[in-house]
Amino acid sequence: MKKIATLAAVITLSAGAAFAGGYSAPVVEAEPVAVAPAGTSNAGLIVPALLLLGVIAAASSDS
Repeated sequence: MKKIATLAAVITLSAGAAFAGGYSAPVVEAEPVAVAPAGTSNAGLIVPALLLLGVIAAASSDS
């Protein structure tokens, strides 16, 4: 019985040393990300160009 009590005391005392210092979460620093500005899109020119072609085609078919 004395051996079990001694073993329990040793485990109890060594357990405190295992948790000494506590837990500290790792610090992860994110690198800044540079976002490139979006390039100009030709979609703004496609729709008016198609409308203009449609008007021209309609005007030329009437004559």
